[in-house]
Amino acid sequence: MRSKGKGRFVFFCLAPAAILFVIFMIIPTIDVFRMSLFKWGGYTADKTFVGLKNFSILFKSPKFYQSFQNTILLIVVVTVVTFSTSLIFAAILSREKIKGQNFFRVIFYIPNILSVVVIAAIFSAIYDPDKGLMNTFLNLFRGVEGEQNPILWLGSQKLVIYSIVIAMIWQAIGYYMVMYMASMANIPESLYESAALEGAGRITQFFQITLPLIWTNIRTTLTFFIISTINMSFLFVKAMTGGGPDGASNVFLSYMYQEAYTNSSYGYGMSIGTIVFVFSFALAGILNAVTKRDEIEF
Repeated sequence: MRSKGKGRFVFFCLAPAAILFVIFMIIPTIDVFRMSLFKWGGYTADKTFVGLKNFSILFKSPKFYQSFQNTILLIVVVTVVTFSTSLIFAAILSREKIKGQNFFRVIFYIPNILSVVVIAAIFSAIYDPDKGLMNTFLNLFRGVEGEQNPILWLGSQKLVIYSIVIAMIWQAIGYYMVMYMASMANIPESLYESAALEGAGRITQFFQITLPLIWTNIRTTLTFFIISTINMSFLFVKAMTGGGPDGASNVFLSYMYQEAYTNSSYGYGMSIGTIVFVFSFALAGILNAVTKRDEIEF
């Protein structure tokens, strides 16, 4: 009787969350797959079943491959720079005796508190061709030529995506640095002392002790960050460039948004959403398999 009562209690506790998950996650996801098989503007009742035609058009579109390339570039560059920098800063602030450690923690964490819109406004001002900080600094070395021919950081097809990269890295570093500092704080100091007695330097200790012992945390945050980068890139692109110039800064989700809601090609937009879902799911699975290690206990 007690087991039945306990089972009912667990069921009634989990049922609301399960129902909400089905309504707001499972059903909309299935509906994305379903709508990708239709030609529909999104604002009328006229729907035409076209099967896989939307996907056929998608894989022939240069704009899709441009957005795919930009997404891959953001995932690779932002992830590598953010995580390497976060780990280095976390190790320095955790291991070295630096005055005002708490101050640096707060300063590094502030960008994560700000909304993407605020960060976009800050970097748009920095990248301003006439009075922006970037061009003002570079003009110290370029002289008159720099003033006459300012660099268009958000207006150049070659530079715009890298300008967004810098903003995304600046926003994310502090958050992951604080997370890694919390993990490093749990590592016994005796391990470092023993390693130092054996002649291991700071760098060797970092790679042989610190990284292996916080690897589980790194693995979890890495998967989370890469998937969230796909979502965050849309917010930065939407706030800073709107996908311009001429689609040069478009990523997966901004391209999907344009097609579904601006160009009134909702079915085509949902085919892009389907590809994004499959890509994210596959990427998470590959990442989990590649980063799998035996857990080290101490």
